[in-house]
Amino acid sequence: MKRFTRRNVLIGAPVIIGAGGLSMTSTSAQESVEAYPSRDIKFICAFPAGSGADVYVRFFAERMRLVTKRNIVVENRAGAIGNLATTFTARSKPDGYTMYVHAPSALAANMHLFKSPPVDVVKEVEVIATICKMSFMLTVHKKSPVNSVPELVELLRKKGDKASYGTTAPPGKVAGAWFNRAFGVNPVEISYRTGVDTMNDMADGVVDYVVHDPIHAVSYEHSLKILAISNKERLRVLPDLPTLHELGAPNLNAPSWWGAIVPVGMPRPLVEKINRMWREAVESEETRQFLAKFGADTLSISPEAAQKQLIQEVEDWAGYVKLANIEPMG
Repeated sequence: MKRFTRRNVLIGAPVIIGAGGLSMTSTSAQESVEAYPSRDIKFICAFPAGSGADVYVRFFAERMRLVTKRNIVVENRAGAIGNLATTFTARSKPDGYTMYVHAPSALAANMHLFKSPPVDVVKEVEVIATICKMSFMLTVHKKSPVNSVPELVELLRKKGDKASYGTTAPPGKVAGAWFNRAFGVNPVEISYRTGVDTMNDMADGVVDYVVHDPIHAVSYEHSLKILAISNKERLRVLPDLPTLHELGAPNLNAPSWWGAIVPVGMPRPLVEKINRMWREAVESEETRQFLAKFGADTLSISPEAAQKQLIQEVEDWAGYVKLANIEPMG
């Protein structure tokens, strides 16, 4: 029979305390996940109140309020094409009470649109849920005689260096540059601050086409003709719209997708619980109808698949910036 000497007890003590500590930590973490959410949650929006993005964020704040049974506070942190909101999110506590509702595709773009991005989105944030997938759209004005992509290409070739087109955001710049190169046309690009700013010039024939974001294109469908989308695959909600890929711009795939983004370091069980909550909100009929108004498909994939897609798009945007001759900002 082993004697319990002072030496034996001292050697064994750390093992006993360590095991007890691990058990308490595990139990505490489990209780924390089970209790989530125990207080109000904050949604970060990268654009001002009243903007199209703000409408999106506030809709999902209400949907998630119903799921979580907690108030969702929307905080607008506009500026630097989303970098202010991204930085705030990355520096927040990874406890599930601060979520950045935004387009991960935009975060990927900013890694190359700025010479020194303030956040390495691959290392400092993660996408824990997805919301929807949409596409930038090649549009002409209702007054335009053009009714198809082949007709637009013919018009641009006839006009030569007198042709022009408009863009309002980096994905539109990429889609326009890809389209022009694929069809051998060379219109002059005119950059606009917003989609609304393009409308008079489109009506007056100053620009021959504009690559619009989907929210604007669908909202102004009474004034625009949508000829094609920039995704490689057709949208379920707009199945009759062809893709530029299938019309002759091979491999063009510049989608925009939305998700819930958090700082890295969140416990996996909590990530999985929040993902399930988002799926419940996204897969509702109310959400499907809301997104359909803006030409968007619902998107529900795992956190692992979402993060993999973000990483891939960060790589893709290095080539996109070169293709569109975009000069990174300081």
